[in-house]
Amino acid sequence: MDKIEHIGIAVANLAESNALFEKLLGSPAYKEETVESEGVRTSFFKTGPNKIELLEGTRPDSPISKFIAKKGPGIHHIAFAVTDIEAHIARLQKEGFRVLNETPKKGADGKKVAFLHPKDSNGVLVELCEDIAP
Repeated sequence: MDKIEHIGIAVANLAESNALFEKLLGSPAYKEETVESEGVRTSFFKTGPNKIELLEGTRPDSPISKFIAKKGPGIHHIAFAVTDIEAHIARLQKEGFRVLNETPKKGADGKKVAFLHPKDSNGVLVELCEDIAP
């Protein structure tokens, strides 16, 4: 894995959370988008070389809405940048990790993504991210 790509934070209200993080980080979100397939609206902030992704569920059955209903707002996942997501999935499966989506899917911010089951990584949901070629 190349680096931490971003930290994802589940929020109940994206507009309110954007205002909070803008004050906290001293700059506005550089990008907002909706990922219909996941039922999520996102915004991204940069702080130095690091990124924070805020995620708000757009429907009650979305993974983010379910997360907030169960645990409340807070850190949802840590994403790692990779250069060959399929190879990383195969390697991690051989190491015994369960991959929640064995075929990478289109995620936010121009990425192909796959998630590892949090029970295999000390309760942390891990996301693998690879840039989608333009």
